[in-house]
Amino acid sequence: MTGNQSSPSGTSPHDPVVTSPYTDQAAKKSARPWYRKKRFLLPTGLLALFVAAGIAGGGGDVPETEAAPQSTSVASPPTVQPTGEAQAEANARAEKKAEESARAEAEAEASKKAEAEAKASQEAEESAKAEAEARAADEAEAAAKAGTVSQQNALRSAEDYLDYTAFSRPGLIDQLEFEGYSTADATWGVDRVTVDWKEQAAKSAANYLDFTSFSRQGLIDQLVFEGFTVEQATYGVDQTGL
Repeated sequence: MTGNQSSPSGTSPHDPVVTSPYTDQAAKKSARPWYRKKRFLLPTGLLALFVAAGIAGGGGDVPETEAAPQSTSVASPPTVQPTGEAQAEANARAEKKAEESARAEAEAEASKKAEAEAKASQEAEESAKAEAEARAADEAEAAAKAGTVSQQNALRSAEDYLDYTAFSRPGLIDQLEFEGYSTADATWGVDRVTVDWKEQAAKSAANYLDFTSFSRQGLIDQLVFEGFTVEQATYGVDQTGL
């Protein structure tokens, strides 16, 4: 009985194992790692899909949330270092401005200098003109003092007459005119004679008394008739003692 006793499962340990496709599939399932089993792969795949979709859908929102603060504030423009060409243009503008400033300053200085020179020239011309006029006046005065040849002759004739006898001023002029001198030349000569007309009146009064008798008033009237002033005639008669 012992030799024929069967196993609880109805098969003998020595019986050949009978396998089926289902048995092999179950064995393969049990042999796969846990992370490759469908019950784990499916939820994991769905989770990965949701994450990818979230990233794709929300990818455009990130810059907006980051750019939002920039729209509320004004950022200072960045300092841009001038390039070589820009620097050259800036230098050219500065040089042109400096040249224009220097030119304007030079023109102003030249204008100021020209005005000063014109003023100095005008003052020099006016001074030269004044000197020329003064010199001409001096020469004219000297010429007037010297007189013409005719005037000089009239002067000498007047001096000669006074050396000979007494004359009043008008009487001496009349005598020179009688000799042919013009009134101007005769007057010029008589006015330049060094003479005291009162003394001439005294000499004339004495000459009349040497020739004839006169009363005091008659002698004064005779001297006035000859051209002496009343003052000169009175002085002359007084010198005679009348």
